[in-house]
Amino acid sequence: MRVTGFQKSPEPQYDRGSAALQGRERLQEDFGLQPRHGSPHANFFFKFVISSLILSSLLVSSCAPSHSNRIVIGSKNFTESMILAELVAQQIESRTHLKVERRFYLAGTYICQQAILAGRIDLYPEYTGTALAAILKEKVGGDKDDVYRGVKTEYETKLGLTLGPPFGFNNTFAMEIRGDDARRLNLKTLSQAAAFTPRWRAGFGYEFMERPDGYAGLAATYGLHFAEPPRVMDLGLLAPALKNHQIDMAAGNATDGLIPAFDFFMLEDDRHYFPPYEAVMVIRQQTLQQHPEVAAVLAELGGKISDREMEQLNYALDGQRRDVKDVARQFLRQKGLIP
Repeated sequence: MRVTGFQKSPEPQYDRGSAALQGRERLQEDFGLQPRHGSPHANFFFKFVISSLILSSLLVSSCAPSHSNRIVIGSKNFTESMILAELVAQQIESRTHLKVERRFYLAGTYICQQAILAGRIDLYPEYTGTALAAILKEKVGGDKDDVYRGVKTEYETKLGLTLGPPFGFNNTFAMEIRGDDARRLNLKTLSQAAAFTPRWRAGFGYEFMERPDGYAGLAATYGLHFAEPPRVMDLGLLAPALKNHQIDMAAGNATDGLIPAFDFFMLEDDRHYFPPYEAVMVIRQQTLQQHPEVAAVLAELGGKISDREMEQLNYALDGQRRDVKDVARQFLRQKGLIP
C-alpha cells in the first residue's frame, strides 16, 4: 500500500566535491544570488532562478540555423543517457543522409525537457517512469505497457512530443548498499534495510531528492530514517563514496555497470514504490514530420538492448574508461545494425 502523506524531508547536505554544488556556487558568485531564508518559498525560488539561468545559458549558446538538414540529439548528464544518445546518433548517420549534432550532458530531466520544447534539440533519451512522475506529474503506478501508452498519449496531445519504441530494458532506481553489508546483515529488501538506516548515511543525486518519485516518497513508503540528512552528490561521485564507506546507501540505476564491479547489492523494492522506467527516445513531432526516416531508425533500435547489455555498455565507459563512440559503434555492429 502506498503511503501518500509525505513528511517534510530534512534539508540535504551538498557534497563539497559535487558538480551540482560547484555549479550552484559559481552561479551565486557570478550573479550575486543567495538563498533567502525565512520564507517558506525561499528554496523553491532559489532553485527556480538557478534553473532559469542554466536554461537561458543553454538556449542562448545553442542558437543555430533551421534543422532542415540536421538532427540535434541531446542527453542528460550521466553515462547511460550519453550512450543511448550516441547509439541513436550513429544509427541516424548510418541509415540516413542527415547530419547529426550532438549536445550531450545537458544536465538533468528538466533542462532536457525545456530544451526539446524550445526546439533546441530534436530528441533525447528519457525513461517512461520519469516522464510520468517528473514531467507530467501523474500518479505513479501501472504496468510498463500502460505507463508507456499513457505517457505517449499525453506527450502527443499536450506537448507536441512523442516517444520512440522502448529500447528493451527497464532502468529503475537501484537502492544500493555494499555487498559485504548485505551479506553480513542478511538483507535483501528495502523493508528489511529500514531497521538499519538510523545508523547509516545516505547519498543521493540532486534530482532524486527533488522529484515526486524520489526520496520523500521512498522514505515515507519504507519509513527510512538516516543518521544524518542525505548528502546530495554529483551522480559520478555516488559509487566511489559508497565503495569508500563515506556513505552507506546510494540511489543508483539498476543497469549501472559498477554494481557488480564494486560488489554492490541492489535492495529489492518489495513495496513496489518505483514505476517502470523503460528507456525511450523523446522526439519532437515536428521533427518526425520533417524527417520521417528518423522513425524508421528508432524502430530498428526498438527492443535491441537488454538489462544486462545496458549494464555492460555502462561498464565499458565507467569501468573500462572506453570512448563512447567506440563502444556504441561496436554494439551496433554486433547487432548487425551498421556495417
